[in-house]
Formats: sequence, C-alpha cells, structure tokens
Amino acid sequence: MVTLLSAAPPMSARARLTARARRLDLSQLTPNWYAVVMGTAIVANGAAALPVRWPGLLGFAEVAWALGLAALLLLGTARAVHLTRHREAAREHLLENPATAVFYGCPPMALLSVGLGTLTVGSRVLGTGPAVAIDLVLWTAGTLYALAVAVGIPYLMITRHKVSPLGANPTWLLPVVAPLVASAAGPALVPHLPAGSAREALLYGCATLFGIGLLATLALLPVVLTGLVHSKLSALALTPTLFLVLGPLGQSTTAVHQLADAAGPVLPRLAPVALPLAELYGVAVLGVAMLWLLLALAANLRARRAGMGFGMTWWAFTFPVGTCVTGAAALARHTGFAGFTGLAVGLFALLLAGWAIAAGGTAAALAGGRLLAR
Repeated sequence: MVTLLSAAPPMSARARLTARARRLDLSQLTPNWYAVVMGTAIVANGAAALPVRWPGLLGFAEVAWALGLAALLLLGTARAVHLTRHREAAREHLLENPATAVFYGCPPMALLSVGLGTLTVGSRVLGTGPAVAIDLVLWTAGTLYALAVAVGIPYLMITRHKVSPLGANPTWLLPVVAPLVASAAGPALVPHLPAGSAREALLYGCATLFGIGLLATLALLPVVLTGLVHSKLSALALTPTLFLVLGPLGQSTTAVHQLADAAGPVLPRLAPVALPLAELYGVAVLGVAMLWLLLALAANLRARRAGMGFGMTWWAFTFPVGTCVTGAAALARHTGFAGFTGLAVGLFALLLAGWAIAAGGTAAALAGGRLLAR
C-alpha cells in the first residue's frame, strides 16, 4: 500500500503577517514605543525647518509627517487596548517600575511633534483650517499631558519609586523635557488665534512652559551627570540614551527662537530684546550640544565594538538630534550665518541616518519576533 503524504502549503505573506500579529503581546507595550512617533515626526519637522529648499524636500517632509501621523494613530490604538486589557501591567509600569515610568514623557512629546508637523507640513495636504484644528487639539492634549508627567513622575520618584541619584541616567530627563517641546511647538499656533488676549495668553503660556522645562532640566542634569560618572550605564543597551541629553539643549534653542518670532507682532515691546537673547542663548547652548554629541557618538561607537545589539533605545539617536537640527536652523534663519546652515544640514543628514538605522532595526526585530512577542 502506498501512503501519500501531502505537505501543508506554504503560508502567504499576508498569512505570515496575520500569524505574527496574533503573537503580539500588548501587555509589553510600554510608553517608550512613542519614541518611534517622535523620531519620525522630527524628521518631517526638521526637513521643514531647514534653511535650504532643495527640490523634493517638502514632499519628503510630507511623507515623513504622514508616517508619523500613521504611527501615532496605530500606537494610540494599541495603547488603548493595553490600558484596558492589561491594567495590572500598565499599573506596574507606572507605579512600580521607575525605569519604565520615566518614558511616560514620550507620549506627550509624540502628540506635540505630530501636531506641529500637521501645521507646518501637513497643511499643504489637509488645508490650513483642518491643520490648525488638528494641531490645536494635539498641542492642548500634549501640553496637559506634559505638565501632568512633569509633576507626576518626579512625585512618584520622591514618594514611591526606589531610586538612587547615584543610579541616575539620561532617561530621567524625559518627563521634564516635555514642557520644553510644548513651548517650542506652541508659538506656531499664535498667528492662527484671534488677535488680542488669545495670542498674548498663548505666548505667555509658552514662555511659562519654557521656564518650567528649562529650570527642571537644569535641576536634574547635575544628578544625571553624577549618576553617569559614579555608576556608569548599567547595560550596553542604555548607551544610546546618552543622546537624550541633547533633547533639552536643542529644544530650548528652538523654543527661544520660536518665542522671539511670535513676540514681534504680539508683544512688540519685547521683540527688540527677545531676538538678540535668543541668538546669544542659542549659540552658547548649541555649542554645548555639539560637545555632548561628540561624547555620545564616541561612547556608542565603543559600545558597538563591545557587542551592543539593537534595542528600542536606539530611537534615542533620532528626536534629540532632530531638536538640534531645528535649533541650528533657527540660528541660521535669524543670523544669516552660513556656518549654522551647514551645521543644520549636517545634523539633518545624521538624523536621517539614525532614523533609518532605528526604523530598520525595529522592523527586523518585530518581524523576527524579538519585540512584543508572546
């Protein structure tokens, strides 16, 4: 008797994707995943801010903005599932795990970055009216979220989390940087508000957010540096987080220039002072940022030689560098100095390389079941 053995037909690409989707474990979906949105949105915002206009640059920015918006919608849906079906895991991530809790600074920055991109880049696609409305919603939600995180996470670190200043690392900056992002994104909305008190209120509010983020960062940076010198980084995988120090430096530079631009028509008595201060501040702070960039690059090259593999921390290559792009671009726009133009372009090239590496690594890890897999 002959027995016929029939092999199962090979799975189609769609079937393989469906099988992988079923294996996703959303209980592991921590807020650090919003770094994907931040890193993609800053590519669009950086391209739009560049003081050069190459053919196709704005079209490229629109594609990056669309990817960032799609990632925000997809991740927001997944997080909603996580928060409803995996409440205990979400509670543990926030209340019991300080290493995860600090990443709650990422969701508001993702909202703010996509909102700004919608106004500055997406308006060509959506129209000015819808773009303004979307940005207003995202900026408001992101700012309230940022303030809640800037208060809530330090509160938990003081009252509940078991942490030591000697173990501090750059991820501790994430909750307090979020108000700085709000202060840099808000001034773009000022011209779209009714003239008078509404514009003044938004501008003063953005200046307040700048002060909150800057002073909180200045208070926390010495703690972070002390922890790095004393305890080093606890794992090679954390080495990319060194780039996070660039975030408040580049973002505050961007913010002071955005505030100076908005102050001209709204608060003319401050305009003669605001712009020179923004230029002096930006030159000094961006200089420190470039010094730290060299340090972070050297440390990460050393970590790669020591065997550092891909992790979600690699997204730290993107958003912080992107804030330096927008900061250098603002300096180039206001000073007219070609050196700042060249710096902005060079940093943008570095940003694109970092995004490609992080996005490629994430896609490969998801496809291989090394992230969010049951």
